[in-house]
Amino acid sequence: MQALRLHKKIENDGEVHVTGLPCHRGQHVEMILLIEQEEPASRKTLHADELLKSSGLVGMWSDRTDIGDSVAFARKLRASAQTRK
Repeated sequence: MQALRLHKKIENDGEVHVTGLPCHRGQHVEMILLIEQEEPASRKTLHADELLKSSGLVGMWSDRTDIGDSVAFARKLRASAQTRK
């Protein structure tokens, strides 16, 4: 199954016009409409290097002396969060 993502603005109530699809007569398709409540914010794709430069999340625990093995520490946090009441 192939998925296509299209963004359309409704011009007339209750109507969506879609053309130029890579479909042929007799082919079955399924359509799912996701209705946005507001105008979508401008969507900017971040690459890993941009995220690394702009986010304070990457490396935020680097100065912590109580964390030796970060993988084991994260596993312990997840386990305690799952058993919390």
